[in-house]
Amino acid sequence: MRGFPGLVLSQLLGRVAGQMLRVSLVLFVLSRYHSPQLAGLATFLLLFPGLLVAPVAGVLLDRHGRTRLITIDYLVGAVALLSIAGLSARQALPPAVLLAICGVASITGPLSWAGLRSLFPALVPGHLWERANALDSSSDVLATVLGAPLGGVIVGIVGGEWALAASGMLFAVAGLAMLRVRDPAVKARGGALLGEAWSGLVYVLRSRSLVGLALTFITFGAGWGCLVIAIPVLVLGRLHQGPAAVGYVWGLVGAATLISTLVVGRLKTLGRERQLMAVSLLAMAIAVSFLPFASSLVAVALALAVAGLVETPFDIAFLTMRQRRTDPARFGRMFAVSMALNQLGGPIGSAVAGPLIAWSLTGALWVAAGLMAAGAALPMLVIPAADEPA
Repeated sequence: MRGFPGLVLSQLLGRVAGQMLRVSLVLFVLSRYHSPQLAGLATFLLLFPGLLVAPVAGVLLDRHGRTRLITIDYLVGAVALLSIAGLSARQALPPAVLLAICGVASITGPLSWAGLRSLFPALVPGHLWERANALDSSSDVLATVLGAPLGGVIVGIVGGEWALAASGMLFAVAGLAMLRVRDPAVKARGGALLGEAWSGLVYVLRSRSLVGLALTFITFGAGWGCLVIAIPVLVLGRLHQGPAAVGYVWGLVGAATLISTLVVGRLKTLGRERQLMAVSLLAMAIAVSFLPFASSLVAVALALAVAGLVETPFDIAFLTMRQRRTDPARFGRMFAVSMALNQLGGPIGSAVAGPLIAWSLTGALWVAAGLMAAGAALPMLVIPAADEPA
């Protein structure tokens, strides 16, 4: 499909940078400041402020073309990470400055993660959405396979500053690659920016399907966000492994998910989305429930690898249902609002993980498993069985 290879390339580069950042930021904060609480707060601020401005970002995406705005966000991310690395190398990065940079960099985030997702159904016809979403999902997990170990290895060899700088440079390259992609959507016209942003928010909140999907993902995401902080503490502290081991563990999760995606991506999900999501999340919760008992790196890796294997049906069913139950003319603002709601769970889970770990690492792991189990019940309870009018 014209434009699709360039989109996938830019998305892959950006996601590799993001996975490197996810690992290296936590390891950087733990090594420099020795504070799980600060690591959780930095991760929270790297995501949450952007979620608040997502409705406005969605309107901008519909009005002004997604490719240029995606490039802007990638370049903002590159500048932020290079600033953190440079200030840290000069011993001029107090915690308040670190948190401020994370918060500012977050504001443009919806331009890339919502813009990229909304380009997929715009470039690809509906009968190929399952395969395109499988490629979208496999790009995400391939980025985990590549980015997470790379981030951990760089931290282990030359330090967190160099890992953050490398992530920043990769974001810049992803932004340049996006300039070659043409947005085929007709640019929307409308009234005042805030009014249009409000209408996009209302559209999502009035859709029982989109709200049900959001509630499911928030609950699941909170459990996964808790693991983002708890796993490095488990590997570095309880198991006495190095930073590279953290990256290898997350990389194995990505490899397992990629294998699953190659199989599940060819399956038709129409009419079975809710059941697939529920079963997938329940299986993930069971796999994660073994983590509190893990006494070796192999046990941690196996539990997370199984979770990665069984996550793919949830991802593909979730993405396809959201596309089917949305008005195509509102893809930009809908994806921005919907993804902002969906991603609330991740930063919240990361923020509460620090205090939970200070109380009990085992308790934090059980909370993560419990949240995923709770998410498994929601698709059948809060998402309508039948499609709603777009």
